[in-house]
Amino acid sequence: MNTNALKFTEDHEWIRIEGKKAYIGISEYAQKELGDIVYVELPPVGEKFTAGDELAEVESVKAVSNIFCPLSGEVLEVNEELAHSPELINKDPYGQGWIAIIEIENPDELNDLMNSEEYDEFCSSL
Repeated sequence: MNTNALKFTEDHEWIRIEGKKAYIGISEYAQKELGDIVYVELPPVGEKFTAGDELAEVESVKAVSNIFCPLSGEVLEVNEELAHSPELINKDPYGQGWIAIIEIENPDELNDLMNSEEYDEFCSSL
């Protein structure tokens, strides 16, 4: 997938904007660091989050990691496929491995996120 349409956080979440909706997932870098993902705890639909809140939890063979909400908003949908196939995050982190869709509450928060080039530079410094 072309990552130029994505924005990233320093915690390795990505978002893809479609109108007032934002798809959220974890980056290629994050899934490689975690290793094989075996479980995903999804957020409840209808719950509201503030940017930086814990949105979900991903369990891998190596660790349990919190996934943080990159933007404030309400969860409209979660990726139910992950309940049965959490490995989708490893196989296709920017496509079928999305975690949740939120309705964006404050578009100005996008200014706090990195574009793909900035994120690549950030990861190379780790």
